[in-house]
Amino acid sequence: MEKRINALCDFLNASHSSFHAVAYLENLLKQEGYQKLAEHETWQLTPGGKYYLTRSGTALLAFRIPTETPVGFLLSASHSDHPCFKLKENPELSGTYTRLAVERYGGQLLFTWTDRPLSLAGRVIVETENGIESRLIDIDRDLMLIPNVAIHMNRQVNDGYKWNPAVDMLPLLGGKDAKGKLDALLEEAVGGRILGHDLFLYVREEARIWGVDNEFISATALDDLECAWGCTQGFLKAAESHSLPVLCVFDNEEVGSGSRQGACSALLIDTLDRICESRNLNLKQMLSQSFMVSADNGHALHPNHPELSDPTNAPVLGGGVVLKFNATLKYCTDGLSAALFRKVCEKAGVRHQTYCNRADIAGGSTLGNLSQHHVSVPTVDIGLAQLAMHSCYETSAAADAIALEDAMTAYYSSTLKIRDDNFLLT
Repeated sequence: MEKRINALCDFLNASHSSFHAVAYLENLLKQEGYQKLAEHETWQLTPGGKYYLTRSGTALLAFRIPTETPVGFLLSASHSDHPCFKLKENPELSGTYTRLAVERYGGQLLFTWTDRPLSLAGRVIVETENGIESRLIDIDRDLMLIPNVAIHMNRQVNDGYKWNPAVDMLPLLGGKDAKGKLDALLEEAVGGRILGHDLFLYVREEARIWGVDNEFISATALDDLECAWGCTQGFLKAAESHSLPVLCVFDNEEVGSGSRQGACSALLIDTLDRICESRNLNLKQMLSQSFMVSADNGHALHPNHPELSDPTNAPVLGGGVVLKFNATLKYCTDGLSAALFRKVCEKAGVRHQTYCNRADIAGGSTLGNLSQHHVSVPTVDIGLAQLAMHSCYETSAAADAIALEDAMTAYYSSTLKIRDDNFLLT
């Protein structure tokens, strides 16, 4: 298990932005012989072929063409983004100090970002002789910090303080003489004049394995890079079946998935349509025999606040893969899809548990219900139990990450046939 968890930590430590996460996964696919497709070109897909495409540098879809005629699609969906702060245009705020203007991306726990070394990662658009070019950038140094106010000047902070992101969360870059130096630093790092950027703050703390038995893992963006990793590993390790496997890593889940690279876009349905067109398959017939696993982390029973959880559906760290239920369909899991995924877990020999939010505490939504807008197939919402979701540094169980890899390997190795809402998994 140690080798597999170390591989997960390597991925987390390299993925300081959604651009870097997708680039890392893309490199894994290339190493396994996957061919990159371009959306503007005609696709010539062959039996036994392995393919992938990316969109906007932050979403990735990969699939394999079985040697036999496939009966349907086996899909999974996770996301590459996480709550953080995005650097604004014209970000430098001058005065006695040089600070940076940022805005919230997603619903983060604001106070967790204070008094920690931070840096910047993402992409910049650079002018070259051949036009404009997108380049990844990660400033690998302690560059800035969001300073707290001393308790002597904010006596009420421990009694409940309302954080103002426009005032309290501005990172300190340097003294007054630092004005203008950020642009120079970025241009030096990428070697060209910058015409545009999508840059995000990240915490410099690396992923850690800890606990008396080394049972816990803490890192930035466990929600949802842990699921993106587990689904990718299962996809790559799976044996061939008579279903056509598709791996989806979308972007912008934390802000509603409404982008052209999000789960609510036409990216997936367009890709499935082109697969069918290239292989002379009927898309509607294929979808009628298809299934989706929507993989996004969930809330563990909190050690200090068990009262916040449902009394009988509160997953624990180390309890296995979580099946997520919600009567208002924020999660898509129903009796049939839950039964099928429980069979997958049994096939893989991994534990599983259930999550429902407490009836008087509203839960969040995720990928499955949004992807249904274009790809309407039976769906199960799953994840891994974690603490401090949307903190800048989250915690889960190492054993659960391995359980997800094994479950997704079993899932992608299966053949699924659906007859009148009855599932046959082999």
